[in-house]
Amino acid sequence: MVEEALLSVWRLLRGEYRISRRSLSLLLILGDDGALSLVRDVEPERYPEIASVVGRIRARNGPALETSVQQTRNRFARSVAGEAITSMSPTGATFAERLSNWCTRPATGVPILLLVVATGLYGFVGVLGGQVLVGLLEEGLFEGLVNPAVSDWVRGTFHALWLERLLVGEYGIWTLGVTYAFALILPLVGTFFLAFSVLEDSGYLPRLALLVDRVFKYLGLNGRAVIPIVLGFGCDTMATIVTRILETRRERLLATFLLSLAIPCSAQLGVMTGLLAGRPIAFVIWAGIMTATFLLVGYLAARVIPGERADFVLELPPLRWPSPANVATKTLARMHWYFLEVIPLFVLASVILWFADMTGLLRYALAAMHPIATILGLPPEAGEAFLFGFFRRDYGAAGLYRLHEHHGLTGNQQLVAVVTLTLFLPCVAQLLVMRKERGTRTALAILAFILPFALTAGTLLNWSLRVLGISL
Repeated sequence: MVEEALLSVWRLLRGEYRISRRSLSLLLILGDDGALSLVRDVEPERYPEIASVVGRIRARNGPALETSVQQTRNRFARSVAGEAITSMSPTGATFAERLSNWCTRPATGVPILLLVVATGLYGFVGVLGGQVLVGLLEEGLFEGLVNPAVSDWVRGTFHALWLERLLVGEYGIWTLGVTYAFALILPLVGTFFLAFSVLEDSGYLPRLALLVDRVFKYLGLNGRAVIPIVLGFGCDTMATIVTRILETRRERLLATFLLSLAIPCSAQLGVMTGLLAGRPIAFVIWAGIMTATFLLVGYLAARVIPGERADFVLELPPLRWPSPANVATKTLARMHWYFLEVIPLFVLASVILWFADMTGLLRYALAAMHPIATILGLPPEAGEAFLFGFFRRDYGAAGLYRLHEHHGLTGNQQLVAVVTLTLFLPCVAQLLVMRKERGTRTALAILAFILPFALTAGTLLNWSLRVLGISL
């Protein structure tokens, strides 16, 4: 197949090139834009015919050609490496090489993935970040020392009630925006970014892409989609932009839809993990519901959305111990992004909520959310968390965390709230990016599906727990 395609293009080339016509033909059938530009410059009169032949070849079997060429290159590279490298291991493979193979095989890769989730996500982010660090910062530092001092200073310095409420009121810039950002979200985001950087620098993520490739094919995607999906656990807005790396419009649409529905961002994930850290069974149920939703809805969407599929070829970097310098650099860079991008949004959201509270608009908005909370079996105040979540997903998650602290949600209520809020509407920033990347009609269609789906899922979960007599 490759040789026939090469010969078809090779026969049409007549000009003088610095590389062989065979190499140029190979670049052309692989879709190299530079090769096409070179042919257009050297043989402008023959370029339309050459471009037409190349286009027909790529339309007929372009992905298969790319896969065949890449497999041939890999086999040649392995043969050269085998002749040049001598292994000192008695079995011919180092432990890192065996571990690399284990990470990509379903029988061993799935347990390794579960171990990574249990230790990295639940243990490190949920327990250390969500319980220990949040407890130290929020209860010990902010609530015990900083916030009382700031509130006393504001009340003693400013004598205007509206300004006092703006700064240290219920929705004040300091008591809500700054406190949420530094005391609740920062330790959770920091531990998540640190764990993610370790996995990234170790070379585990490409192996995860190979592991999930077969499953992702049922969702109309391939292993390459694991990159925006995993990035979605950092920031869904950023991940929506990264879907550009996917080859077809259908893949980009499917990935955007799944990111909007079933992938919580880092701060949201951290807060929810911290909220459920004391209830491991509830955490497992939540993770199972999210996984089932991701797979089932993705499978059905792949059957409905038309379009072509893309093949998947990936070169694996070596599996290695993470470099502390690299991990620190990546973590600090992401934390820098957090401070520059997220904290101003927290402050802005506080100002908007303060204005809505002062004008009475917030009261009507919260009243409209009360029936939703009641249907889900939650206190009426839970509607506030869902409303906040539309401004920022992590803002809503932090509101849910604070609701539990003040009202003592039961285990069932925690689970229902976390599931519903995870599936709930994407935040304003993600919505705007989704509209820009996929179009207004697509963004509205996704919203029209997500809202009733999230409320239905939460309602069914609440009903099922009550009927089955389950108390978490």
